This record gives sequence, structure tokens and C-alpha cells, in this order.
Amino acid sequence: MRPSARPPARPPFDFSLYLVTDQQLCGENSLLDVVGLAVRGGAQVVQLREKRLGMRALVDLARALCGLLEPFGIPLIINDRVDAALAVGAAGAHLGQSDMPVDLARLLLGPQAIIGLSVERLEHIREAERHDVDYYGVSPIFPTGTKAELVNAWGLGGLAAARRATARPLVAIGGIGIDNAEAVVRAGADGVAVVSAICAAPDPLKAAEDLLRAVRQGKNAVQ
Repeated sequence: MRPSARPPARPPFDFSLYLVTDQQLCGENSLLDVVGLAVRGGAQVVQLREKRLGMRALVDLARALCGLLEPFGIPLIINDRVDAALAVGAAGAHLGQSDMPVDLARLLLGPQAIIGLSVERLEHIREAERHDVDYYGVSPIFPTGTKAELVNAWGLGGLAAARRATARPLVAIGGIGIDNAEAVVRAGADGVAVVSAICAAPDPLKAAEDLLRAVRQGKNAVQ
């Protein structure tokens, strides 16, 4: 029997279009402007992932994003840094396999926080099923420069196997764009996480609209 996807105390979230930030990919555009356009285009979750920033700059940027996203009811997730998530009152944190253990992050962030976990192979999912995780970031689906350190890509077949292994939401990331987002959802993802497909897009609002449309087409196809 599959475990329940989340404890009933936490409200469900729509992970259909999940934006992961990268200031450098935004070029001359302000990250806040890009995020604002992406949200207006349909992004439903934003993850602040700026590994080059020190703690002070990260917290300042996170506060600005919280202020931007709050009127839209969009959750801000902080990558890796549970301390930064606590400092700004973010909705939660996304953890990698070498980051703070999930159980400790849950203890610090509390029962209402959203906690995501990156999984790079099926064994990671099987091990994580006994922990209080809200969703898995299945990474990478396809080879991508934003996750160059990860050698083995899941592919659509691997993603389908991940879907069979858990009832929890799966957010697919890595090499996903308008040309393959629908196929990724058909293979089992509950949503797609993108970096360059929005941050580097000439029109982030239209890019978000097009991606969300593709995700919804994928969901309609498997209903």
C-alpha cells in the first residue's frame, strides 16, 4: 500500500508550474521583474536558488520575493538554506541529498512548512518514503547545464518508474521546456520545474503561459 502523500494538517499545493530562480540567466532583467511576470503567466511555486549569494544577500532577496509573492498567494521555497527560510518566514525549503536531513528540517520549520527533496534515483525515493516530505524533485529528467554535476538523467522511462514508486507529488526538473513539458507530465510528473525556460526567456510571462498550457494538456491526456 502506498503511503499518503502528506499529513492532513498541510493544505495541498499546485506544483504544475514551479519556477526555480537564477539571477545570471535573467541577464539585464531584474530577477524580481522576471518572477513577477512568471507568476502573472501562471507559475504557482517559486524556489529561490541562488547558490552564489552570501547569507545577507540571500535573505535580502528572499524578503523582497516574499513581499512580491504574498499578494498572489504563491509560496516561496528556499533552496538548501533552512536558516534563510526561517529568517524570512518562507513557505518552506527544498533539500538535496547532501543537505540537512529532512526530519531535522521538519523539526525546525514546523508542521505547516512545505519541504521538498531532490531524488536522483529510485533508491532515494524508497528511503524517503518514511520521512515527512511534501514532494520529490525528480532530477534531472534530461541533461541540463543548470545541473551539470548530475551525470545520469532519469528520462521519461525513469520518471514513469518514479511515479510507480510513490503517491507523493513529483516535480520534474532538468532540460524541460515548452517542447517536452507535456510529455513529462504524461510520463507521471505532477508538475514541471524550470529555470532557463523562464529566466532566460525573452518574454517570461508568455513562457510561463505556454508552459502551463502544456502541463495542463498533459494532465488532461492522462485523466
